[in-house]
Amino acid sequence: MTSRFPAALTDGALVGLALIDVWLNLDNTDAPSLAFAVVAAVSLVVRRRQPYLVFVLTLPALYLGPTVIAALVALYAVAAHSRDRRVVIGCAVIVAVGCALPWSLSGFDEESTRAAVVLDVLYATMAAAAPALLGILTRTRRALSERLDEIELAHEHERQLIEQTTLAKERAQLAREMHDVVSHQVSLIAVSAGALQVGSTAPDTKEAAAVIRQLSVDTLDELRHMVTLLRASGSLPTELVPQPTLAGLRQLLATSGIEADLRGSLPTDLSAPLQRAIYRTVQESLTNARKHAPGATVTIHMGHTDTTLTVEITNGPPIRTTVPLPSAQHGLIGLRERAELLGGTLETGPTTDGGFALRLRVPKNAG
Repeated sequence: MTSRFPAALTDGALVGLALIDVWLNLDNTDAPSLAFAVVAAVSLVVRRRQPYLVFVLTLPALYLGPTVIAALVALYAVAAHSRDRRVVIGCAVIVAVGCALPWSLSGFDEESTRAAVVLDVLYATMAAAAPALLGILTRTRRALSERLDEIELAHEHERQLIEQTTLAKERAQLAREMHDVVSHQVSLIAVSAGALQVGSTAPDTKEAAAVIRQLSVDTLDELRHMVTLLRASGSLPTELVPQPTLAGLRQLLATSGIEADLRGSLPTDLSAPLQRAIYRTVQESLTNARKHAPGATVTIHMGHTDTTLTVEITNGPPIRTTVPLPSAQHGLIGLRERAELLGGTLETGPTTDGGFALRLRVPKNAG
């Protein structure tokens, strides 16, 4: 904690005050006591670094002479430094005894009354208690200030972590949407342009189709790099709204640009996460079929039991020339993540006829 006044100015003021105390009591002080009093006053300069040593150095002046200010300041330094209340109480008792005793150990005579002794003890106790309590208060205030600084730093660190987590989730969401939606549409454009380029006989049409296909391929490549960067700095993906449902599967198949056969059905009361996972699985399978097996038919089997939902998607080998499109395999990784988050599994692999198969199994009550 920063001091309100410069340390040198405070030290000078306290040493000066202790020396004034000595000067005011010169008439009642002999040479040895004067020497002890001066040493006690000067030692206050190092009370912050050596509070116990300074306290010991002030005791001879307290017990052998009438000067008390140096001992009270030293007691405050001990109380402000020590965390052990027993040490502070012990030092306060020592100072109180020194203040209560007559200025000379031989000066206590029969003229001192019992009331005067009681008053001396009371005043001495109050004189010792004041700097001790003030020192304890100062140390407690300093400890509280340090604790508040630590709490503030912890809150700032927590705020930064929350911001980083939020940003990572937003990046993961953006990466998922870019792959599931934007890449899906651009790959459809690229495949359609490639088919037009191969099937058209008009030179202008073939050239325009080639340009469209190349632009689509370049766009997919840029999207792949962006998705890679976003996923690298993201966390487990979460969903954006609005999200697709199973009600949109028919529209998805109709606009996929390939022949798809949907067989079976699923319950209509599935949770939103389950519907999104199934929709994205079908969407990614159609995209992969367009990329790697153009002209092949995609068959989608859906079924369920009392506890499990199953979606199996297969496609045959490519019939037309394959258009090379960039891919980083983020789609299958994302589908597997979705399945695992729902407590299910995703199995993929080639079929015996040269095609590809994907099987999604998830608990019926997931999500």
